[in-house]
Parts: sequence; structure tokens; C-alpha cells
Amino acid sequence: MDVIGLPVPRAGRSPFVTPRHDDRAGVGGRSQPSPRLYPQHVTRTASMPSVAEILIPLALDTAYSYAVPEGLALAPGDVVQIPLGPRETVGVVWAVDKTRAGSNLRPVTGRIEAPALSGPLRELVDWLARYTLAPKGSALAMALRLPDEAARTETVRVGVRTTGKPPSRHTTARARVLAVAADGVMRGKGALAKEAQVSLSVVDGLVDDGVLEAVALAPEPVALPPDPDHARVPLSQAQGQAAEDLIGLLNPADGTPPTVLLEGVTGSGKTEVYFEAVADCVRRGRQALILMPEIALTAQFLDRFAERFGVRPATWHSGIGGKRRERLRAGVAAGEVAVVVGARSALFLPFAELGLIVVDEEHETAYKQEDGVHYHARDMAVVRGRLEDCGVVLASATPSIETRVNAMRGRYRRVVLPERFGGRRLPQIAAIDMRLDKPERGSFLAPALVSAVRETVTAGEQALLFLNRRGYAPLTLCRACGHRYQCRQCSTWLVEHRFRRALVCHQCGYTERRPDSCSACGTFDNLTPCGPGVERIAEEVAALFPEARTIVLSSDFPGGAERLRAELQTVAEGGCDIVVGTQLVAKGHNFPHLTLVGVLDADIGLTSGDPRAAERTFQLLQQVTGRAGRGERPGRALVQTFQPEHPVIAALLSGDGERFYAEEIAAREEAGLPPFGRLAALVVSANEREAAEAHGQALARAAEPPAGVMVLGPAEAPLALIRGRYRFRLLVKTARAIDLQTYLRDWLARAPKARGNVRVTVDVDPQSFL
Repeated sequence: MDVIGLPVPRAGRSPFVTPRHDDRAGVGGRSQPSPRLYPQHVTRTASMPSVAEILIPLALDTAYSYAVPEGLALAPGDVVQIPLGPRETVGVVWAVDKTRAGSNLRPVTGRIEAPALSGPLRELVDWLARYTLAPKGSALAMALRLPDEAARTETVRVGVRTTGKPPSRHTTARARVLAVAADGVMRGKGALAKEAQVSLSVVDGLVDDGVLEAVALAPEPVALPPDPDHARVPLSQAQGQAAEDLIGLLNPADGTPPTVLLEGVTGSGKTEVYFEAVADCVRRGRQALILMPEIALTAQFLDRFAERFGVRPATWHSGIGGKRRERLRAGVAAGEVAVVVGARSALFLPFAELGLIVVDEEHETAYKQEDGVHYHARDMAVVRGRLEDCGVVLASATPSIETRVNAMRGRYRRVVLPERFGGRRLPQIAAIDMRLDKPERGSFLAPALVSAVRETVTAGEQALLFLNRRGYAPLTLCRACGHRYQCRQCSTWLVEHRFRRALVCHQCGYTERRPDSCSACGTFDNLTPCGPGVERIAEEVAALFPEARTIVLSSDFPGGAERLRAELQTVAEGGCDIVVGTQLVAKGHNFPHLTLVGVLDADIGLTSGDPRAAERTFQLLQQVTGRAGRGERPGRALVQTFQPEHPVIAALLSGDGERFYAEEIAAREEAGLPPFGRLAALVVSANEREAAEAHGQALARAAEPPAGVMVLGPAEAPLALIRGRYRFRLLVKTARAIDLQTYLRDWLARAPKARGNVRVTVDVDPQSFL
């Protein structure tokens, strides 16, 4: 974690011990709202015994003061309904002051039946708001997600049972249904039809005949209790020692449990190791949270969990319906749900007794939220762990530089799995120098890679061709006039998706049909796709290997997460010969039949201006090549590159990850980049380019950076136009010891306010520089 400048809170004391300059909200205790921010149309009532400070989940940074009616007992964390202007809204009690009279304030309408926010969770909201400079109400909105009435529906489960009435007519099919139903067990109609080996219409006919009656079943439980001793998986000696060390670290004799980096090569069995820590947590009667970067693609993980614990865990992500979300939140708050696996938003669930947080694949950029409140779930997991007095495990084969440095400095503990499970060898990795071994004209696969794929498929094994580029081609060009197809709302080229016969913007989703003639010069047959995407590679594979079973794995294909889950299962079961995929295939999947990985355009990520470009390229290539050889047969990887001498490629080929980390950490330290320095981005956007640039320049004039602070820009963003808004960036670079948040607040306070449609977004610790 690299949350610097604000103290990481410790359990048992307030995390707000360092004074901050914030004129709008008190930082040593409860919020101190300005009188002008009180709701209008104040209703005067009889003398009230106390005043409640209510935080509203809107983009507001202060709590409002409300009178607590007599007979209504409120405590901090209670969810309440309050009047706000002419309407009613929801808020959370942030503090109760029994020394103030509330006779001149509008009263709280009443308490809402919803899980209260615990003290540690409220502290997390406050901490997050101050660290990210987001309004406190916006941070609260992530922890208080009450669905509207329209979303509070859940499909009613219907079962059928016999009524005792004889059927009006007898058939063999009906007799089979009644024979199955005679045991009195309530079954769903589909389950009954399947068990009786009849069509659903036979069951429906018996219901219409009054022989069976439909009865509403109780909702399925959101999660059954996991059994920590259900099926203890045999661990290797290295895994057993790592699990013992990890559990020991997470249960110190005194003090707060630490954050532990669980680092192991791909295929070393990290999941089984932290499962033992989860089992220990459940035995102690506490709850565990497992964060994953791609919750929609975790079917294989959930199956592994069920094998170990007997049941699947509760899952939390955006696809869960409103009523089920309510029941899951209530179960978590009551301590009835022992383990939750979720996306980054699960970090804000109201756990009653949180005992462990696991951040799987902690290096993944998907943990950074890039809209609304800009926060990194990995870092906030560490903060919540300190607040809840629970351990945190950061698991990865390729940890982030920030996490690695924190482990080196002793801020985190480290447990290492240096070898693959079962004595399996890591894949042998070799480079294909594209300057020497060139593909045939119009092709993108080097001859050496084509030969390797052919050998692999002939041997009955699987091959993966990896290209981190969706679609068919990233650019469509007219050979007659040079016209390039660009998004109308963004400064990006339209990507051809040939399977859909469309040109698509990957920033805003704008889509137009791929034309037959050039829209600029009108000529036919001159539109040329430039460069490859996975669809184009799949086309080449089909021509080279017409008999091979090929699957293309890309997040933008029709069918969504359900299709991806089914196709990933097909790959895992050996149901295809060649896989063509984007980066989603590198996210911890286990493909036991896969023995060859071919990486195309390995240099693609090394040419950007992102200071983390080398780190991300190394992580991605290490992860994707690590998919090979995880079964009984050894694996290998071939990397197509124009820069085999580049430090990242050289470290990958040598298998010396420590060499890469040492060189990259030294380069970061010399440049004063995170985690040895601090960065914050200010992005100014507007509907007019001139307005965005002018406000960016006004911000720069008001910067007044002190010693140790450098302000760069404004400069037009690499993605200068997104969704019709022009963008300029300013970058703040400071020494590690500088209180970045205080400087940013002071700067924004003295700078001109954004007017009209101008917006300023602050991103502390930015992960994207586009």
C-alpha cells in the first residue's frame, strides 16, 4: 500500500490525530456544518432533547444538523430518513450531541430498517474522503447502497406438491411425476420434471388439473455456512509451511495483525494457502472478505472454494439484484454470512466481525476506481484492516512495486512460495526477434510460432495466442485519400469489430456500421484494416489450422459474463485446441491442458508515457506465460518482440524476476516516483476546448508550489477528448514526506472556482495517465 501523507489508522484509536486544514468539516471529531448549509424551510418544534449530525450520501462534505424527536433513540451509524428541502431523503447519523437544544431545527423523520454503519466503517468513510479529496457524502454513498423500490424485487421461487386429488386422466408420464412427488418433498417444477424424466408441460398439466399445487418457497439463503474442515486439501511441504507462517502472522500474541504479502510463482498454489487462513478465521467465529479483480469471471474460483469448504461463498458485485443485495447486506451486518467474495465495492459492506481481508491478484489495475471517488481498493483494504483490527493478505505472483517496497521496508510481512505445486516446472520462455523472423506478408504470426502451435495441437495439447488488443483492427484507413475513422466524441480511432460488422470506440462505446465506401472520398474497396486485434488473429488461425477447435476470449463479445464463464470452462476441460485471447486470460485461470503460450506484440505496452509501463508489461507477460505447463505436461512460451534486449523482455526471458524488481525499484527511487515520491493528477474538462485550457492555466497560476512540490502542466491529455469533453491535465509531484492532501486543499481553495460546464477531477495516486 502507498497511502502516504495521512496516517494509516490503528485499531483502538482515532485515525484523525493529524490536523488537516478543512474549513468545511472538523477533522478531530464530528463534522461542523456551516449554518448556511442547513436545509431550508426549518420547521420549529417543541424543545428537543438532542441534535443529530446527519451525513447525506450526496456530493456534500458536511453533515447537516437535525433535531431528534422525543422517543426516538438514535446512535451514530443509524440509517435515518430526513427532510431535505421539499423532499425526504436518507442519511446516516454521524454524531449525536445531547448538549444542544434542537428546537429551531427540522426533526428526523424516523429510523430506517437497514444495517447501521459501524464505527470502523464510518472512520473508513471519513479517512477515504480526506485522502482522496472526495466529498464525504460521496464516500458514504459507496457504503450506503439502498436500492429503490423498483429494484427491491426478487424472483419468487415456486415449488409444487401433491394435493391428494386423483388426476382426471392417467398417462405413463403423469404416473412417473406422481411417483416422484409421493415422497412429499417440495420441488421446483423444473426439478420435478427432470427427476421424473418428463417435459415441463406434464407438470403444468397436473397443476392445472389440481393434482399438484404451486407453493411459494422461501428465498434461497444468500450463503450457507462454510465448513473449515470439510475437505482439507493435501498441501505440499512448501504450501504447508507457508500456510503455517501466514496463520501465525495473522494471529499475533499482541498488537494489530499485520498486512502480509503472499508472493508465489504462477501455479504455486497461493489460493490453497490463503484458504487455510480463511478457514482459521471462520473457526475463530470471524468473517472473511476476499476481493477479486474480475468477480464476473470467478466460477472456477467459486468451485475451488466449494470443494474446500463444502459450499460456495456469498458473492457481491453489480450483477446482484436489489432484494438479494439487501438480504446479503443484512446477513453480513448480522454476522450470519461468514465469507464474501466480491469486487472492490465489497470493501464497504457492514461486516459485524471482520477478521480477514484477502486481496487476490493485488497488482491488478482493476482495483483502482477511475470515476466518482478515485480510490484504490488494495490500499483501502489495508486501511480497513487496521480499523477493524484484522489481518490483510495481498496475494500475487507479480506484486506491485509499492507492495514490494513496503515488504522490503518491513511495513508488510512477506510469505513466499518459490516453486510450483507438485514439482512442476515453470515454462521455458524464448523470444522471437521479429526483426529477423518476420511473418509472411499480411500475417502476424512468426513462422517459428506457427510451427510451435502445429506441434502442440498435433500432440493433443492446447495453445494460447495472446494479444492485448480487442477487435479486428485498431484503425481503419482509406488507401485512396488517407482518411482515418475516428470517434465523433473522443480523440480515438474507431476499432473495427468484424464479427459485428461495426466500428467501435473503446472509450465511450460509440458505434457505427462499417461502410463499404470511404465516407470522405466515396471510393469503394479502399478501406484497409491497420494492425491486428484478436479477431484478426483468430481469422489467421482459422486459415492456418482449419481443423483445430478455436475459441476467442474477449470481454466485448456478445453473451457477456455468462458466455465467458462457459468458454473458460470449456478451455479448462480441454474442449478446444487453440485459444486466442486478451488480458482476461491472464487473470489467475488454471488451464491444465495448456502447454504453449504465444505472445504477440509483446512491446505494445512499453511505448506509453505511463511511469508504470515497464512494471505493468512485466506483470502481464509474466502472468500470461504462467498459464502454460500447469498440468502434468511441461509448458513453454514464445514471445514475439522487436526489442528482445529491453530490460523487461530480458528479465522475462531469463526468469529472473528479482532482477526486474531490483532495477525498477532503483529507477523509481532515483526519479522520485511512487513509492518514493507522490503523485496527484488534476484533470480539467469542459465542453469547449478553450474553457478547459483557460481553467487549467488559472489553476497553474494559483499553484504556488512550496519546496518539495512540482506542478507540471496544464497539458492536453493524451486522450484529449472523451465523450464530447475536452481534457487538460496537471500533474503534482512531491517528495514522500510532503502532506499532499493539505497542499491540494489549500491550492484548490485559493484557485478560481470552476464555472459553467468546467469540471475539475482530483486523482491522488493516479494509475492512469491518459
